[in-house]
Amino acid sequence: QVQLAESGGGLVQAGDSLKLSCAATGLTLTFYAMGWFRQAPGKEREFVAGISYGGGNTHYDDSVKGRFTISVDIGENTVYLQMNNLKPEDTASYYCAADRFGTGYGMSVIQNIDYWGQGTQVTVSS
Repeated sequence: QVQLAESGGGLVQAGDSLKLSCAATGLTLTFYAMGWFRQAPGKEREFVAGISYGGGNTHYDDSVKGRFTISVDIGENTVYLQMNNLKPEDTASYYCAADRFGTGYGMSVIQNIDYWGQGTQVTVSS
């Protein structure tokens, strides 16, 4: 059974940093592209960042480029999202996602997602 367990969310002030983690069980990151999406109240779920299977190419939404960094630890079977210089508009529930043999860019297509995590809340105050 595949499980993606996010952690690391919280309440921070604008300009602060947070690092989200997503521990995967039931699948191996060597074969899965991983990514992060977010969803704010009343809005659609949107792509944030993706990384190709095996930890290769990365792709970011323009709104987070230069501030967020996605990475994977194959040995720990965990994907991370380092978020720096957080802004109030980054407030959302953040979801981990997996796509078998996908790419960092392909993770931006929500229809490609095979598995989702339950989400972790990030709140940024101004």
